[in-house]
Amino acid sequence: MYYKLVQGISMSITSVRIKDELNESLKELAEKKQRSKSWLINEAVAEYVIKENMESQKWLDTLEGLEDVKNGRVIEGEKVLEWVESWGTDNELEMPKVK
Repeated sequence: MYYKLVQGISMSITSVRIKDELNESLKELAEKKQRSKSWLINEAVAEYVIKENMESQKWLDTLEGLEDVKNGRVIEGEKVLEWVESWGTDNELEMPKVK
């Protein structure tokens, strides 16, 4: 694996095959933004990885929530609604707890 030091940041080098029309759009965007194609690709990949990691975490959180429901670890919807409706009032309620 090859590494390159760019502005004090260690970066690995890889190659990517992209469609010709996407490459043209990428070149135009790089010129417009006054950035390199590599910079744009790095930004896009970073955003994609962050998004996918967030989606994975949402899925794990959903499975955990379903397990809570299955095991009866829930809070009644009415109790939550009462709590939310009390926000900002003189009689703000404490957050309801799982029984």
